[in-house]
Amino acid sequence: MSAFTQVLRMLRMLPSAMAVATPGVGPWLARRRWTREEGTLTLPGLHGKVEVLRDTWGVPHIFANDEHDLFFAQGYVHGQDRLWQLEMGRRLVDGRLATLLGPMGVSADKFLRTMGLRHMAEQSWEQVDPEARAILEAYSAGLNARIAAEPLPYEFTVMATAPAPWTPVDSLARGNLLAMMLGGNHRLELFRARLVAAVGEEVANALLPQNAPETPLIVPKEARLPGLKDVKAMSGLDSVDAVMGDPNIISGSNNWVVHGQRTKSGQPLLANDVHIPLSMPSTWYENGLHGGRFQHVGFSLPGVPMLIVGHNGMVAWGMSNLGPDTQDFYIEKLDDPKAPKKYLYQDVWHDLEVRREEIPVKGGAPVVLEVKSTRHGPLMNVVMAEELKDSEPLSLKWAHRECQPLINSVLKLNLATDWESFRAAMKLWEGPGQNFVYADTAGNVGFQATGKIPIRQGHQGLIPMPGWTGESEWTGFIPFEELPASFNPPAGYAATANNKITSDDYPHLIAHNWFPGYRAKRITDLIEAGTQHTVESMRDIQSQTYSLPAEALRPYFLAAALPADDIQRQSVEALKAWDLRFEPEAVGATVFQAWYIEVLRKLLQHKLEPSLVKEYLMGQYERHGSLHMPFVIGLMSQPDSAWWDDPKTPEKETRDDILRAALGVATAWLTKTYGPKPEAWAWGQVHQLTYAHQMLGGPAIPGPIRRVFNSRPVPARGDNYSVDGASFLWSHPFKVVHGTALRMIVDLADLSRSVSIHSPGQSEHLFHKHRDDLMELNRKVEFHPMLHTRQAVEQHREATLTLTPAVALAK
Repeated sequence: MSAFTQVLRMLRMLPSAMAVATPGVGPWLARRRWTREEGTLTLPGLHGKVEVLRDTWGVPHIFANDEHDLFFAQGYVHGQDRLWQLEMGRRLVDGRLATLLGPMGVSADKFLRTMGLRHMAEQSWEQVDPEARAILEAYSAGLNARIAAEPLPYEFTVMATAPAPWTPVDSLARGNLLAMMLGGNHRLELFRARLVAAVGEEVANALLPQNAPETPLIVPKEARLPGLKDVKAMSGLDSVDAVMGDPNIISGSNNWVVHGQRTKSGQPLLANDVHIPLSMPSTWYENGLHGGRFQHVGFSLPGVPMLIVGHNGMVAWGMSNLGPDTQDFYIEKLDDPKAPKKYLYQDVWHDLEVRREEIPVKGGAPVVLEVKSTRHGPLMNVVMAEELKDSEPLSLKWAHRECQPLINSVLKLNLATDWESFRAAMKLWEGPGQNFVYADTAGNVGFQATGKIPIRQGHQGLIPMPGWTGESEWTGFIPFEELPASFNPPAGYAATANNKITSDDYPHLIAHNWFPGYRAKRITDLIEAGTQHTVESMRDIQSQTYSLPAEALRPYFLAAALPADDIQRQSVEALKAWDLRFEPEAVGATVFQAWYIEVLRKLLQHKLEPSLVKEYLMGQYERHGSLHMPFVIGLMSQPDSAWWDDPKTPEKETRDDILRAALGVATAWLTKTYGPKPEAWAWGQVHQLTYAHQMLGGPAIPGPIRRVFNSRPVPARGDNYSVDGASFLWSHPFKVVHGTALRMIVDLADLSRSVSIHSPGQSEHLFHKHRDDLMELNRKVEFHPMLHTRQAVEQHREATLTLTPAVALAK
C-alpha cells in the first residue's frame, strides 16, 4: 500500500467525512457552506456597485463600472464556487501537500519544489506588465474578500485546514502548473531511454515512432544508461499524479475555424473542444465579463483573471495543445556523487547552484530539501525514483524556465481587436505551446502556433544526452515569425487536433511524437464535404465517434477469425455488424477494443519484459499512449513480420495466428468481466466516466464518502482516437480517465447563436444543483447559449448578487 493510500484511508476516522455521507445530515451540513448568490454584500476594496447575474446554468455574468471592480468580482466568484480547488492547486504548485497529508505528501512536494513552479512565479513578478499587475491585484483582493466574508467549503472541515490569503504570485504559479501539465515530455524521454537500455534502439523506435523517420534515433555511447531498465516506479511523479488525477495522460484537444466561403451565413465559424483529465469540479469556469474595455464571454481558469478561450464581441479564439518538445534530460558529471558541489562542463568545474527549500509537514518536523542545479537545470534523480539515486546524475532543462509570465499574453489576447493585435498577443504566449485558431467579425480567420521551442545542436531531444561536453546544447528558440501560421487560408479553414502541423520541409523541429492524425483527418474531411456550414454542422463534427483505426483494422480481424465457440461467433458477428461508431449501444465497439488490446499486448510480450509491457500500456508518458495504433496498423500489411512470432514457442507465428489467439483471450476476458451475454457488453455499459474529486474521490476512500464527493458513473461516447474523445488506459480497460472538458462554437455572423458547455458544472459545493447539472448535456454534445448581452442574460437570469463598496468611517 502506498503512503498516499494510507493517509487517505485514515479519513475513515474523520467524523466530518462520514457525517456528510449520512442521508439527510450530509446535505444539511453541506448547504451551510454554500455562498450567497442573491441579495447584497458590502465589501471593502470596491470602487462602486457590481452586479453578478447568474444564469440558468450557474454561469456568473459580471457587470461593473470599471476594470478594477470587474476583476475584483471575478476573483470573488471564483472563490465562491471553487475555493477548495484553488487551495488544492496552490498547495500542489507550491509543494505544500505535506501540510495536508503529513509525511505521505513529502515525496510529491520534493518533486514539485525541484521543478520550482512557485520559485519561477516569484522570480517572474517583475516581468509582469503594469496593466496585468493591476488586474492580478484586483483579482486577488476580490478572492480574499470572499475568503473573509463567506463560509469555507466542506472540504476544509474534512481536511482540518483553512486557506491563506491569495496573492498575485499565486496566479502566476497557476500558469506554471498549466505549462507543466500541457508542456512536459520529460517522462517520455526517460521512458524511451529505458526502452533503449532494455531492448535496443530498433525496438524502441518501433514502439515510440518518430514523425521524422529520416532522422533515426542514434544513441551515443555516453548516453547509454543501462541502470534505467531497472527503474520500477517514478515515485515523485506518481505521488503528484495521485493528487492531480493523472495529469500527463494524453492531453489533447480539437479546434478549427471555417471561413465564410464555406458557411451558410458567409461569416466565420469557430469551434473548440478541449480534452484533458476529467475531475470534480471542472478544470474550467465559464464567465461573462462586462466592464471597461471588456465585453467578454467564455472560459476562465480558477486562479487566473480574464478568459483563456472565448470571444470579446469582435474576436473569437480557441486553443489545442501543440505538444512541442521543450524539455531535455542531461547526464551530468559531478565532483562527488554523494555530496556534490561542482559539475563538469567543457573541461571546467563549475559550482552547483543550490536553492534551499523547507517543506512543512503536518504532524512532523519540517523536511529540508536542497535543490542543486547545473547550467541545464535541477538534478532530478532522487525526486523521480528511488532506483535512480545512485544512477548517473540527470538534470532537466525546461524552456518554460525562460518564458515570460503567461498573464502578459492573456491580457493582450483578451483585448485583441484584429489579426495584428491577436498575433501580438500570441508572440507573448511562450508556454505552454498551443495551436490557436482565430476569427473576427470582419470575416477573417487564422491559425497561429505558439511557444518557446528550442533549437538543438547535435541531438534530437529524444533521450538524455551528455551534459559535460557542450556538444548537445540549445542554440536558441524558434523565432515567432517562423512558427506555423496562416491567415485566411485558401482552403477556407484551419483545423488542428494535436496532429503534425508542419510539412516535411519545415526547417525546425517542433515535436517528434505528434498525436496520430485520425481526429484531424475526420474533422477536415467533414469540413471539406460542405460549403454551407452552420453551428449545427459544427456540433455534428464535434460529436463524431466514427473510428478510422477500426475502419483500417476490422477487415484483417474478420478475415483471420475462426470462431472456436458460440461466444466468439457472436462477437465476430457483432464486430461485422458494427457501424464503426463508438456509441453507447454498440457491442461491436467493445469487441473491437478488447480484441485490439490483446493483439497489442501479445506484440509487446514478444519483445518486452512484463514490467515494461505494463508501463507501455499504462500510457502515462504524455503521448506514447497513442503511438501504438499506427504501429499496429502498419504491421497488418506484414503478415510474416518477426513482431508476430512468439519467441517462447518453437513454431513461427504469423499475423493471423496472433489475431485468432487474441480473439479467444479477448472474448474470455469479456465473458469473465461482463458476463456471457454479448448484449451486456454495449460500449456505454463498459466505457464509463466518473468525475473524481481530487482529494476525496480516490479508490482508497471509503465507498460512502467517495460516492458523495464524486459524480455518478455515466456512459461515455467515443474512444481514444475519435473526435468526441473519451480515453481510457490500455492497461485498465475501459474506465475513462480523459475526455472533453469544454466545448464552444462561436458564430461570428450572429454572436447570439454561439453556444458552449463544460462539465460537470460550475460549482464545487456538495449537493449544489450546479455541481453536476452540465454533465449530461456535455455527454450528449448538447449546449447552452453563450449569453453576451445584458438583455440575453436577463432572459435566463436565475439569481442576482449585488456587491457594494464599504464606506470608510471618518475618524
